Order: sequence, then C-alpha cells, then structure tokens
Amino acid sequence: MTDLIQPMPVSCPYCGETFEALVDISEGSTEYVQDCEVCCNPIRLAVNIEPDGTASLEAAREDD
Repeated sequence: MTDLIQPMPVSCPYCGETFEALVDISEGSTEYVQDCEVCCNPIRLAVNIEPDGTASLEAAREDD
C-alpha cells in the first residue's frame, strides 16, 4: 500500500535551499502555496500525479 502523505524534496526558487514538503497524493494533481522553511518566502507548489500513481512536484516563486 502506498502512503498517501509523501515527503518530497523542494528547491526554493528564492534562496536555493532544499527542504522536504509533505505532499498529500490523495488530493490528485493540485497547486498550493507553502512558505520556504529556510527563508520564509511563499512558494507555489504544483503537484502532478501520473496515471501510474507517481507524484512529481514543481516549485515556483509565488509572484511568477
């Protein structure tokens, strides 16, 4: 059984540091905003769930 909450690495588009975001794959493909754990800037995270159930995560500046 696959865990519905998965940690995924995020590279902050502001400071470049990497941290782990917890992604709820049961929500399907979605976007949300989370603050960087290092510099506290808001990051727009796009979760993409493939048909086989694998998840990918893209990070962008909220003001882009």
